[in-house]
Amino acid sequence: MTKIQLGDPLALPCGATLPNRLCKSAMTEGLADDHNRATDKHARLYQAWAEGGLGLSVTGNVMVDKRYLERAANIVIDGEQSDEQMHGLSKMAEAGRSGGGHIWMQISHAGRQSPKAIATEPVAPSAIGEVALPGGLFAKPRALSTDEIKDVIARFAHTASVAKTAGFTGVQVHSAHGYLLSEFLNPLINQREDEWGGSLENRARLLLEIIAAVRAAVGSDYPIGVKLNSSDFQKGGFALDECISVVGMLEQAGVDLVEISGGNYEQPALLGIEGLEPVYKDETAVKASTRAREAYFLNYATAIRENCNVPLMVTGGFRSREAMLAALNEDDIQVIGLARPLCVDTDLPERLIEGAMDRLTSWEDTLALGPGIFGPQSSNPTLRAMNGFANMAFFYRNILRLGEGRPTKRKMNLLFAFIKHQMTDAQDAKNLKR
Repeated sequence: MTKIQLGDPLALPCGATLPNRLCKSAMTEGLADDHNRATDKHARLYQAWAEGGLGLSVTGNVMVDKRYLERAANIVIDGEQSDEQMHGLSKMAEAGRSGGGHIWMQISHAGRQSPKAIATEPVAPSAIGEVALPGGLFAKPRALSTDEIKDVIARFAHTASVAKTAGFTGVQVHSAHGYLLSEFLNPLINQREDEWGGSLENRARLLLEIIAAVRAAVGSDYPIGVKLNSSDFQKGGFALDECISVVGMLEQAGVDLVEISGGNYEQPALLGIEGLEPVYKDETAVKASTRAREAYFLNYATAIRENCNVPLMVTGGFRSREAMLAALNEDDIQVIGLARPLCVDTDLPERLIEGAMDRLTSWEDTLALGPGIFGPQSSNPTLRAMNGFANMAFFYRNILRLGEGRPTKRKMNLLFAFIKHQMTDAQDAKNLKR
């Protein structure tokens, strides 16, 4: 049997074809203007990524409701779009297609994970306490009413329709990482007693009704993806066995690609940072293979694959070409997701496809807040975690540099970058036009 290569195309159930198996997974950009519109910075950023040889780029989360953002400088599609708004989105979409690949808009609602600086009263399935992180970044949410839930469904469908009109070649519905749709799936957060809570079928109802509404809005031949947690890594939360069931529901609903991830702000397994491993290990998890320890969620995806036929994508931790090829050929994964390495080297996909490189740089292992105990190998879990969160600023600052048309930096004062990132976000929130 001929082995699948990174450069091989992938035909999706809707009839669209990805030109190769490498995808830039969603990363928040923070490049929108004060009115939450796409800017020339988005176009420059996605042009750089597209020209690197990606088969698919998934944007950072585009929010469906301006009242509840993931961060202040998100793009928002809320109501009818002006000519100026559509122009910015169209330029971004055109740039993302410039290398011959797809660009899908990730559409999202932050739910209770909307910072207090933006939403003084965020919303959630139930009025469960604020996100448990130090610093008081999040306010206590209120429960959505039934009419508000129906409004959320309509907003996702509207945003998907705008994405198609603007030239994006698909959409990805964000139902992971503790945002609203993930919250509805999590029984710790969703304690409703109506048709939107209780059984898994009820907790998955919002996601499935959104998929149906989006499909009606964009047509049968337009790609729809979903980003889904394999597990929330919280005892009593959404776990692998329920994820497998939901993927089966998504397959029946006609979803074209499911990206497997995990964790939320309280259990940030998605960061893949040493020292930030989830406290709770999913009891339904399968034993990780050697290569799965490189790719954080691969072992979960292989368990999901045994129960479904929908194309799967795994993101997080892939650093060797060998592990990527093994995932395609031995684990029956269809798409390899890359994120942080592309913030520094945008031409990685082309080099991986051509076989010109075997291993990507693990920047997160080389960056340190300071010497010794303040580095990534510190024996102190708190210091490792601090270093890990500061690492994120390195990647955010390089995304900003790409958007500004400047070369990326391989070395950076991590503490300064972290402080600068926090100041930028604070200023963006202050400048936000409500």
